[in-house]
Amino acid sequence: MPFKLNQHRRRHVPKQTHKVMNWRAYDASLRQRGSLTVWFTDEAIEGWQAEPRTTLGGQPWHSPLATLTSLTLRAVFHLALRQTEGLIGSVIGLLGLALAMPDHTTLCRGAETLEVPRPRPRRDGEPMHLLVDSTGPKLCGAGEWLVEKHGAKTRRSWRKLHIGLDADTGQIVAAALTTREVDDGAEVGPLLDQVAATVASFTAAVAYDQDGVAAAIAERRPEAAIIVPPRSSAVPSETAATAPTQRDRPLQFIAEHGRAAWQKASGYTRRARAEAAISRFKQVIGDGLRSRTDRRRATEVDVAVHALNRMLEFGRPISVRTA
Repeated sequence: MPFKLNQHRRRHVPKQTHKVMNWRAYDASLRQRGSLTVWFTDEAIEGWQAEPRTTLGGQPWHSPLATLTSLTLRAVFHLALRQTEGLIGSVIGLLGLALAMPDHTTLCRGAETLEVPRPRPRRDGEPMHLLVDSTGPKLCGAGEWLVEKHGAKTRRSWRKLHIGLDADTGQIVAAALTTREVDDGAEVGPLLDQVAATVASFTAAVAYDQDGVAAAIAERRPEAAIIVPPRSSAVPSETAATAPTQRDRPLQFIAEHGRAAWQKASGYTRRARAEAAISRFKQVIGDGLRSRTDRRRATEVDVAVHALNRMLEFGRPISVRTA
């Protein structure tokens, strides 16, 4: 963001103020996100029970739809597995439905193989401006109380969450959970593989200024413009004067007009929406992972992204800058 160029005097940079223009509709969408109104469609009731298997082994009782519904309620209301079992059981009982209730062990095992549906493609067919960022959710373990009580200084473990955001709709269209040793640029290819729409531009932070990132984008989305700020030590290529590459053009523009001007002209300032999406993820879902295995943690992240995208469909604020 442009203000990061003024680190030594950031406290003197005035904060921007915005005014929400659709406050009535946005206020109603915020209330609906916390509503406990639950209903089951006829298709959901028919698809709640798993289809009988034709191979050897026990017959499953619940379909992936039942597991996804239960895990979504768990993510939204921050429940443990046993509390999730009690919630879904009370909902089914209040609705008077004759449906089998998944228990906590079934939910735990089902998270290993659950396939969470991806966001639906855009209806307008317009190319997508993809914003990429990452964060580090914590794992279950000792918290601040242990440090204060016993003076423990052990470093807590964490994972790295990579997301790809549609700049226009705000939907998280790609997500990947890796170990903390994985470099951010190494996950650009897997994120692009999850995006079904045409990508008009790829925007990311300076950590993605790598040859491997450019190669992954050129292989999967050659039509996409790469909007990544060059490193402070970056130098133009040998053919910059005659045949400049995508990386040479930002260097030439910055040399003539400055880095802040390049950020505004290239649209790099849109990357703040990816940071806002990560902040929304931590506020609504939380900044920790409660599952015990990597596969279940990946499912936990996919379910959380699925819930956030559904919440976003209720309504978004339309704001204008006032100062």
